[in-house]
Amino acid sequence: MSDAAAVRPHLLRWFDSRRVVFWHDPEGQYSADLDGLDLPGIHTIRVANDEFAVKNRLLHEEPEGKFLVYRSGQVPSGIGDWLLDLELAYGVFTADRTALVAQDLGLVGKGIDEVVQAHEKFFNAAKRVQSLKALLSSEDDAARLRAKISAVVLGQREHSLLEITRTLLTENAKGSHAKYDALVDYGLDSFYWQGVARIYGYESPTPSMDDLVLWIFQRALEGFKSDRPGGLQNIQLDFASLRNDRRSQEAMSTLAKRAARDLDFKSKIENASFRDLISVDLFEETDQKIISDLARAVAEQTVAPREVAEVVRARQSSVWIDGYRRLYTAVASASELLGELAALDLAMQSFDNGLERYRREWFRIDQLYRQFIVAARTAEYPKPLEALREQVEKRYTNKYVYELGNAWQQQVDQVETWRSTALRSQTDFYVRYVEPLVRDGDKKAVVIISDAMRYEVADELGSLIRQEDRFDATLEAVLGVLPSYTQLGMAALLPHSTLKHSADAKTVLADDQPTNNTTLRSKILEAVGGSAIQAEDFQALTADERRELYKANRVLYVYHNRIDATGDKLGTERQVFEAVEDTLRDLVDLVKKLASANATNIFITADHGFLFQDEALADAFFLSTKPQGDDLKHVNKRFVLGTGLKVDPAFTTFKAAQLGLDSALEVQIPKSIHRLRLAGSGSRFVHGGATVQEIVVPVLAVNKKRRSDVRPVNVKIMPESDKITTGQVVVRLFQSEPVSDKVQPRSLRAGLYAGETLLSNLVNLTFDEISTDTRDRYQSPRMLLSQDANDYNNRAVEFRLEERIPNTNQWRVYEKAIYTLKRSFTSDFDF
Repeated sequence: MSDAAAVRPHLLRWFDSRRVVFWHDPEGQYSADLDGLDLPGIHTIRVANDEFAVKNRLLHEEPEGKFLVYRSGQVPSGIGDWLLDLELAYGVFTADRTALVAQDLGLVGKGIDEVVQAHEKFFNAAKRVQSLKALLSSEDDAARLRAKISAVVLGQREHSLLEITRTLLTENAKGSHAKYDALVDYGLDSFYWQGVARIYGYESPTPSMDDLVLWIFQRALEGFKSDRPGGLQNIQLDFASLRNDRRSQEAMSTLAKRAARDLDFKSKIENASFRDLISVDLFEETDQKIISDLARAVAEQTVAPREVAEVVRARQSSVWIDGYRRLYTAVASASELLGELAALDLAMQSFDNGLERYRREWFRIDQLYRQFIVAARTAEYPKPLEALREQVEKRYTNKYVYELGNAWQQQVDQVETWRSTALRSQTDFYVRYVEPLVRDGDKKAVVIISDAMRYEVADELGSLIRQEDRFDATLEAVLGVLPSYTQLGMAALLPHSTLKHSADAKTVLADDQPTNNTTLRSKILEAVGGSAIQAEDFQALTADERRELYKANRVLYVYHNRIDATGDKLGTERQVFEAVEDTLRDLVDLVKKLASANATNIFITADHGFLFQDEALADAFFLSTKPQGDDLKHVNKRFVLGTGLKVDPAFTTFKAAQLGLDSALEVQIPKSIHRLRLAGSGSRFVHGGATVQEIVVPVLAVNKKRRSDVRPVNVKIMPESDKITTGQVVVRLFQSEPVSDKVQPRSLRAGLYAGETLLSNLVNLTFDEISTDTRDRYQSPRMLLSQDANDYNNRAVEFRLEERIPNTNQWRVYEKAIYTLKRSFTSDFDF
C-alpha cells in the first residue's frame, strides 16, 4: 500500500499558490487512500472519462473553488488530453518519491533528483532530512547537496572538504572507522574521494584513509611540490589548518608519528645538520635530532651561545614544543653557562670589588646552572643531555665554584672586621630600608623573608614581579652576617641594637631577646608597631582578614620557608632547585595578595644564601681536619661556634666582635667551599660559610603602581609592494622594540581576506625577540593563496594581523594592509 500520509503535506504546499492541482498517478497507487487525505476546503475529483464535465465545473460552475483533480491510468497525450491547457496552467503534481523529496528540500536544478535517488537510504529517516534542511540554501547545487548530506552523516554542520577530512582524519587517528563506514553505507564515499582527487590531487584505484594520511605527509615532506597544474596548494593550505586548529592538533600529531615511522623519516635526517632542520617541524623526530645534535655541539663547544639561543627561539613555534621545551631550555642554559665560563675572569682587586662583581656578573652563572639542572631533571627525555650534563657539572664545579671560592677566600683572609663599603650590612636592614618608610607614621612596610633565597633567585623573582601589571621591583644586596645560617640571619633582619648568642650558642638574641621562632620575633616587632606571621598562615586568611592584618600593623614580617626546608634534609637536598621554582611561584602570589590587602611597599629578602652542586662531592671538598677548642658549642658543615678555638690553616677564625656580635664566642669557617663531614647530613646543599653565594643577600624592593605599565610589544606591517601577482606573497613584519619585563611578547595570526572570506593560509606568529639589534626583529611569513582567491582577481584584499581576545576563542584585527590581486593565468603555475 502506498503511503498517502507522506503525500498530504506536499499536496497542501501546492495549494498554497494554486486553486487547482492535477495529480497523475498512472499506476493507481494512491487510489484507495485518496478519500482519506483530509484536505480541508478542497474538493477531490476523480477523472473517469468525463474530462469535459470536469473542465466545465472548474471553469464555470465553481470558478472560485479549490480542487484536487486525480487521474489514474494512462493519460492521453497531446490534443487527446482535453485537460491539457489547464494542466499546463496549474502544473501537474506527481507523487514520485524522488520528486517529492526534491520538492521538500526546496531545491531545483540539474542533478538534484539524481542525488536524492542515489541516496534514497539517507532520506528514509525524517530526522536526517530535518538536519539536512537546516543546512541547505536555495542556491545549493547537486555537489553541495551531497557535501551537506555527508556532513549530516558525519554528525556535523560544516560541509567543506576540509571539515569533512578533519573529521575523518581525527577518527582515523583514534583507530576507528565508524564515520567513514557511514559514508560508505550511504553511498557517499565515491563522492568524497572524487573531491579529494579534484581539490587535493590525491588519486588511487583503491583509496583509503590510511593511504591518504601517508600521501599527505609524503607531500608535506616534499614541500608540496607537484607538476599538477595549480600545484598542491589546496592541500598545503588545509594541511596547515589541520595541524594548527585545536580541534585536530592532537589527531594530526598522532598521525604524524605513524607517518614518520612508515616513511622512515628518522633515517632520512640521520646525516642532516641541525641548521638545515630549524624551520622543519613536520615530525617529532626533527626536534629529537636538533636537540641531540645541539646538545652535543654545546658540550663540545663548537657552536656559539648566540646561535644556540636563536635555534631554541625558532623551535618554540614547533608543533612538538610541549614535549621538548624543557630540553631546549636546558641546552640554551648550558650553552650560555659554558660561554660565561669560557670567558670567566675571577680577578678581584679587593673584598668590596669581589662582592660587586658577584652581584653584577658572576651570580648569573649560578642562575644558569640552576636553570639547567631543573630543566634537565624535569625533561621527559633527558638522555640527549648526558654528555652535556657531565660537562656542565665538571666545569661549573671546578672552573667556577672551586676557583671562585679560592679566589674569594684570599679576600676573606684579609678582612679584619666583617664590613663592606660596597654593601651595607644585613644587620642594618631595618634601619636602612624599613625605618625610613615608617618613621613618620604615614607609611607602612611589609617584609617577606624567604629562607635561603640567594641573590640569583631574587634576580629571577624581580623579573617575574616586573612582568606583573602595575608592579615594579628593584634589586639590591646586603652583606650577610657570618656565620650565614638561619637563626643569625633572621635576627639580623629585625629592629635591634645588638646581636649575640646565648651562653650555650643555641639561641640568637636581639637586644637580649630570643629570636628563634615567629612568636618571639613578633614580640620584638611589637615595639615598632608590627608583628610577624608565617607565609602559609597569611595565605590561609580571607581577603578581608589580610586587609585587617595589614591595617593593624605599621610593619609586617612574613616568613616563608621552602628552599631551606628542602635543602637542609639529606633525603630532599637534591630537590632544592625544584623548591626554588615553587618558591618563585609562592612569592609572586604572596606579593599579589599583599598588594590586594593594600600593601604598596614590600621588601623581599633572605636570611642567607647557599652553595649547591647536584653531583655528589669528591672527598677533596671535605676537610680532613676537625675543629678543636676548649668548648665546641655548635659544629655545622660550614661553621663552628665555640670558645678557645684552635687556629688552623683549614679554617678562617673570627672573634665575635669582628663579626659585629656582642659575645665571647669565636667562629670558624672552613675555607673556600670546603665542608665538615657530619654523619647523617647532606653535603650538596650547604650554607653558614663565607662564599659569595652564601653571604651576598638580596633585598628586593617591590612597589605597587596605580597605573597599568605592562603592554604587549608593538608590531608593524612593512609591505614591499601593494600588489600580489603570484600564488603567494611574503609579508615583512617588524617588532618595533625588544621584549622586556614590561614589554611582553605578542602572539598574532596572519591571513589574507576579502571581506570575511579567508583567501590564504593562517600563520601563527610570536614576537618575543629580546635583541636590541633591529635586524633581529623582522619576521616574514609566506602567505599561500587558495582557489577562492581566483574569484577576487583585480580586487583589493586585506592582509590582517589578528590577536585573540583574552579568555575567548574570538579574534580581533590588530593591524592590516591593503593589497591588490593582479594575478595572470600563468600564476597558476608559479609554485
